Amino acid sequence: MSAWLLALRAIAWREALRFVHQRERFIAALVRPLVWLLVFAAGFRAALGLSILPPYQTYITYETYIVPGLCGMILLFNGMQSALSLVHDRETGSMRLLLTAPLPRWYLLLCKLAGATLISLVQVYAFLAVAWAFDITLPAWGYLAALPALMLAGLMLGALGLALSSLIKQLENFAGVMNFVIFPMFFLSSALYPLWKMAESSELLRDICALNPFTHAVEMIRFALYLQWNGPAALWTALAFAAFAALALWGYDPARGLMRRKG
Repeated sequence: MSAWLLALRAIAWREALRFVHQRERFIAALVRPLVWLLVFAAGFRAALGLSILPPYQTYITYETYIVPGLCGMILLFNGMQSALSLVHDRETGSMRLLLTAPLPRWYLLLCKLAGATLISLVQVYAFLAVAWAFDITLPAWGYLAALPALMLAGLMLGALGLALSSLIKQLENFAGVMNFVIFPMFFLSSALYPLWKMAESSELLRDICALNPFTHAVEMIRFALYLQWNGPAALWTALAFAAFAALALWGYDPARGLMRRKG
């Protein structure tokens, strides 16, 4: 057990050190959602009227509506950046050293995923603190109640990044795939507008948004911030996490890699 805990601590500590030394990564993680919150929201506020919909019990400002979606944006981008670092580690050879440790490969990947998720949580709560400074307040207990939802969403999106990193072998290709995954996943969701608003434009787009696991992650966070439990959203997020994690384990299976080299 001590070896397992030591591996978890070492991998999480490595992720934390990498994050500390990459200060521009932390700044970018804050600037990106703040641009949406303070600039784009000003233009969308008049164009997108919001009705009273759960978990809200009264009319809210557009800035308040998009806060959960922007939290999801931080988790999404950080999950992809963590996976990008995995591709880099594989090219430099340090990934090979990690996966040859005398521990199950699934546990090592889970440690990597847990470390990246903890970094994501730090970024999310830093963003929520800045949003609070701009007078966008949420229920006080909601900040704590949202922690499990943020963790599950972070694990799901991090597992998606792991799965992609296992299938893409070159750093240059992964950067392009990141944009191909991030932007459709973000814009085809309820992060910026409710699904009923999307249905007014196209029922097909609304159905695509409803199938998007990022939509369920955002709605789970949204309800948790207002001290409500969204069971279906949590279930779909957990199922997506299981599917992406299984794909990542399959992608990093050494037997599959050996068979590929023989072929």
